[in-house]
Amino acid sequence: MRFRLILWLCVALLPACISHRTAPPKPGTENFGTSQFAKTDLDRVTETHQQEIFASLRTLAERLYRRNPREFKKSGQASVEAAVSRIFDRHHGWQFEDINLQRGAPAIQLAFREDFKGDRVLAYVVGLASMVQSAFNDKTEFFVLDEIDPQGLYNAARNVEIAVWKLSNARNAQGELLLLSNEGAGPAPNLSFEREFGKMIAQLDVLSKVLAGRYGRAVVKVVQSLATAVFLPIR
Repeated sequence: MRFRLILWLCVALLPACISHRTAPPKPGTENFGTSQFAKTDLDRVTETHQQEIFASLRTLAERLYRRNPREFKKSGQASVEAAVSRIFDRHHGWQFEDINLQRGAPAIQLAFREDFKGDRVLAYVVGLASMVQSAFNDKTEFFVLDEIDPQGLYNAARNVEIAVWKLSNARNAQGELLLLSNEGAGPAPNLSFEREFGKMIAQLDVLSKVLAGRYGRAVVKVVQSLATAVFLPIR
């Protein structure tokens, strides 16, 4: 009986050893199979936060492509929907030849290089998504043996703030924004981008605090001027 119990636990916990880097997490994809017995409530909370963050990223990608339609055409995509699906519905490990296989901060920085001729939305969104995914140890499912560094989640939240500042301020030599986002002029400004970014930052901060309390760790707070801030390490 004891041997059977140990064997069952090994099978149930096996997914905890697997890193899911190939495809982004999707809302409502919780698997209610045997592996659920190897999850704690905190594991499920972590998965929910991650899924919500990636839902916001998908929304942002779609809105950025609609505001900057020239960008998805650079990637040879026929529509906004095709360009978004390419990022979020395929198995790619967040590596795209179009952006020199860059992930995280280097991909975000590439999006705002004036001499970059490729799809800036792709570079920007992939940079953000892969950076966040790194903070989750490149996994999309979590089990009792998994441990996520709350400092990495906190740093990811600060990096999103830096990325938002760059999106709103990076311009070419003619003074034109490299990527259009919020429309702040007029009696009814469109701040939909700001709201989605705010949700992402809040999700990362809340989960960082929850995990810090769970593991009994202190998170080192960092204060930077966004205009001169550097991206913080995730892992």
